[in-house]
Amino acid sequence: MKLLHVDGSILGPHSVSRTVSAAIVDRLRAQHPDLDVAYRDLAQTPLPHLSGAVLAGAQPNATNAPDVQHDVDLGRQALDEFLAADVVVIGAPLYNFTLSSQLKAWIDRILVAGVTFRYGPAGAEGLAGDKRVIAVVSRGGLYGPGTPAAAAEHAETYLRTVLAFIGITAPEIIVAEGIALGPEARERALAGALDAAAALKAA
Repeated sequence: MKLLHVDGSILGPHSVSRTVSAAIVDRLRAQHPDLDVAYRDLAQTPLPHLSGAVLAGAQPNATNAPDVQHDVDLGRQALDEFLAADVVVIGAPLYNFTLSSQLKAWIDRILVAGVTFRYGPAGAEGLAGDKRVIAVVSRGGLYGPGTPAAAAEHAETYLRTVLAFIGITAPEIIVAEGIALGPEARERALAGALDAAAALKAA
């Protein structure tokens, strides 16, 4: 079984989403000692943001300048990693009400028409629904249902939308929120998220 672990936080060892996503991978590895894990750190090695040149360069028989071809190849590598994975674990911090731009750049490389989705007479159809996706969403404030800021939360909601678009309709999402509300609130949020990670079912 293959697992792809993707971290989108820029905070290194201070990141709650990184801590919890690593705990998830450790739990799954303990359950499956032969688990094949690929790791992509989007802060350490960011993907370039999508461009018109890359979209054109990814078309069949395109003739590209070396820099464009390099960018196309990076996107294909990210897509191939995603397609090969049976399980995908995503660390997704909330920055300024949405995902980190590094994580968005990765998502733009895996939402590919004709590969992970297609359009037909009935509209869009997801083609990647055979994967298990576990995401950790960390939030400094309180954005859960019923809170005053709920409408400003565009990380978990965005993830659910794009994953459903490519056929992954039941992602498992662990939320750690309130982590910027003081040391005690941070510890509670982290402990709760780690408990949820420890309770995940075997893959």
